[in-house]
Amino acid sequence: MNEKNEEKNDQLESKKYKDEKIEKESQVTLDENGRNHKIHLITIVGEIEGHENAGNQSKVTKYELLLPQLASIEDSKEIDGVLLLLNTMGGDVEAGLAIAEMIASLSKPTVSLVLGGSHSIGVPIAVSSDYSFIVPTGTMVVHPVRMNGMVIGVPQTFNYFREVQNRITGFVCSHCKISKERYEELMMETEVLTKDVGSVLEGDEAVKEGIICSIGGISQAVAKLHELIDLKKENDATLMQF
Repeated sequence: MNEKNEEKNDQLESKKYKDEKIEKESQVTLDENGRNHKIHLITIVGEIEGHENAGNQSKVTKYELLLPQLASIEDSKEIDGVLLLLNTMGGDVEAGLAIAEMIASLSKPTVSLVLGGSHSIGVPIAVSSDYSFIVPTGTMVVHPVRMNGMVIGVPQTFNYFREVQNRITGFVCSHCKISKERYEELMMETEVLTKDVGSVLEGDEAVKEGIICSIGGISQAVAKLHELIDLKKENDATLMQF
């Protein structure tokens, strides 16, 4: 009887811990599947906050919290893979690229799922995983780099803009199937966004353009991550034999 009570208390404590983790950090480890895989779930929502604080009313993803978490995941022997859920308007370019580079450099299998949208600097984050999904109603907005505040109209400023844009384009095109030429065409489209430059791609379009791998939802994303984890474990076991 005591053993059953202890087991029940452990389950309640575990659930409480997970609920607190979700509430405070929008993160949780999924470990109740039948394949004994521990998947770390990360949500990237709202505005990606950089060196300056976003408005008090904004939902934000804080990169200074996410980067150490990603480093901890890489160092952990307990975590087998990472699932990213994205619904972001974009945000700080440098912060977004830092997050994307961290995800891309993880040795753990990673899968991303674009839900409502992954706009602007959210595009590099979406394609930084080993495999990406987007729901049919999901959207991605591709546009040139923008900057808030006063901009000094000198050649150095425009050169800086071009260099930043080239970094984003280079990262995206090296982590998905779209060509640099086609990505820049979408980025500079003038007939799609009212009073703006760029393109809005819905789920099927994002896949057809080669930015996202497949249409799918949470079940497909989780299944694919389990598949990648199994494959990595098989490869690791093979290497150990040698």
